[in-house]
Amino acid sequence: MALQLGDTVPDFTQNSQLGPINLYDFAGDSWVVLFSHPADYTPVCTTELGEVSRLRAEWDKRNVKTIALSVDSAESHKGWICDINETQSTSVDYPILADEDKKVSDLYGMIHPNSLNNLTVRSVFIIDPNKKLRLQITYPASTGRNFHEILRVIDSLQLTDHHQVATPVNWKDGEDCVVVPSIPTDEARNKFPKGVTEIRPYLRMTPQPNK
Repeated sequence: MALQLGDTVPDFTQNSQLGPINLYDFAGDSWVVLFSHPADYTPVCTTELGEVSRLRAEWDKRNVKTIALSVDSAESHKGWICDINETQSTSVDYPILADEDKKVSDLYGMIHPNSLNNLTVRSVFIIDPNKKLRLQITYPASTGRNFHEILRVIDSLQLTDHHQVATPVNWKDGEDCVVVPSIPTDEARNKFPKGVTEIRPYLRMTPQPNK
């Protein structure tokens, strides 16, 4: 059965170029971004894994750990990482799961036979500290992922988990937020002392509460 938002993600232990990784132990109290790619030594994914490494400070700032995956071996990963580090001017410091038996791929629905036959599609999973699935995106092989969008979603999730707001179209950290419909406007004006702008009774904006 396919994973759905809000589901508790399945735990696993799988080898990587850094040794065996148990998801729950690795995650601890952190958020996790788990992302798959079809195979080692693929050009688009080479740029992606380099970007994830270059964004280390941004992941750390948000208490996020990153894990990549392909169905190739840990030894293959080690060779590919040398290429990534050289061509992308970075140093990959996070695990790349060696899912040779496709255990994790099957658990997370990463095999789409009509797309890539027996290879993993390019999926992204955002997992919160309670091990709940909060976002899943699957990209076509020809389109590189936008990890700044993944960071933006994490900013939104971490904000809206603690404040009764939602984030509007194209929102970025620091911008105005939407007051959730369940809060009456009078109550919202007390709850959000920075101010509430009522555009329509159902569309109320307020400055980001935690800024």
